[in-house]
Amino acid sequence: MTTSQGEQQVPPGAHDREHAVVRFVRVWGLLLFTGVAWGLSFSLAKIATSEGADPLGITFVQAAIGGAMIGLFMVARRSPLPFDRLHLQFYAFCGFLGAALPSILFFYAARHLPAGVMSIAIAAVPMMTFMIALLLGLERAQAARFTGVALGILAVVLIVAPDTSLPDPSTAVWVLAAVGAGACYAVENIYIAIRRPPATHAAVLLFGMLMFTLVFMAPIVFATGTYAVMNWPPAAPEYAIVIMSVINVICYSLFVYLVTRAGPLFASQTAYVVTLSGVAWGMLIFSEEHSMWIWGALLVMMTGLALVKPQR
Repeated sequence: MTTSQGEQQVPPGAHDREHAVVRFVRVWGLLLFTGVAWGLSFSLAKIATSEGADPLGITFVQAAIGGAMIGLFMVARRSPLPFDRLHLQFYAFCGFLGAALPSILFFYAARHLPAGVMSIAIAAVPMMTFMIALLLGLERAQAARFTGVALGILAVVLIVAPDTSLPDPSTAVWVLAAVGAGACYAVENIYIAIRRPPATHAAVLLFGMLMFTLVFMAPIVFATGTYAVMNWPPAAPEYAIVIMSVINVICYSLFVYLVTRAGPLFASQTAYVVTLSGVAWGMLIFSEEHSMWIWGALLVMMTGLALVKPQR
């Protein structure tokens, strides 16, 4: 159909359909990018600790780099940092339990575990989040999600129990350290859900968290002499720490964007991509080879994730 000027008339609803397609491609593209980039952090953590850099110092430097990035963003936006009691409690709790402690556990585990195994262990975060929410009365008991939790536990057992699952069976205890980091994130998730200051931008909250992480870590790293992790000229570990810091800030921001634009259920699917890409990056960068127990654990964990995620 043409107009009197010979131009083709756009059918009704065509612009809406085009907009929907663009939005679909954008949110899925962002989800895949976020998952693949976050999955790389497991391999970067191994590189960062490969030459003896202490996890305490890495945690401190990573918080400093991330804080500097977000600080520049806040200056550009002229965003103030609230210092009322509610915000200070939020910064302190999430800075310790959502940044400092899990990062330390994560980097210690990275010294001893393959990157793929760490990505599988961290994938238990949604399951632990559900169990904590259930205990607090924030979630209802559902058979399918309980089954997902059970499968998550089984996946961890498949990693740590058999003598032939890990390259070195003595490193099984570090799987529990990785799971412990995941437990910290799960507690943080619940705290954010019930205590997040509602009118404050996510970047402002993250900046406050990282500043409190520096407050927690500064006396520890200087007392232990573990702060000197950024050597010059930089080598692979230094580059890994910087890239990992940038990835964490960017991916956290993109994840918040996905939650607000596409909903928490859609954004939660990032967990699948993070875990699978974490395994793939480990194979690509370190030529990691996994036993049948690890592959079985990956399959069980993916099934558990599918069952435990919210259905609405």
